[in-house]
Amino acid sequence: MTPEGEVFSEEVEMLSTRTVLGSIGVLAGHEPVLAMLEPTELRLYRSESEVVRFAQAEGYLQFSENRALVLVEEAISPEALDRPTFEARLADSRQSAERAPEGSEELARAQRDIRRYEAFLAVGS
Repeated sequence: MTPEGEVFSEEVEMLSTRTVLGSIGVLAGHEPVLAMLEPTELRLYRSESEVVRFAQAEGYLQFSENRALVLVEEAISPEALDRPTFEARLADSRQSAERAPEGSEELARAQRDIRRYEAFLAVGS
């Protein structure tokens, strides 16, 4: 789910993503978990050989009663990534970070955007 709505809603065997504490893979029967997510590649395994991929922004993962809910700011399939747009956004974010006062919300936002756009560009490679 993103603020714009549902991006994917199908049964999967496993999901793989990255939390603020590190990578995580969740299979059926996993213990309940609530985690903050970092920008990365979200992999949804329909089967061992069929994987649905998304560039995932920061957000949250909730898993309980054999259901996963991934709430993120953005989730874009690699094919839909507009590389020049994200390269421009990355450059703008880096400039914003350089101009922002140390310890400011502006700096934190720019650093978050840098991590997001770097992750998106890596997924789109």
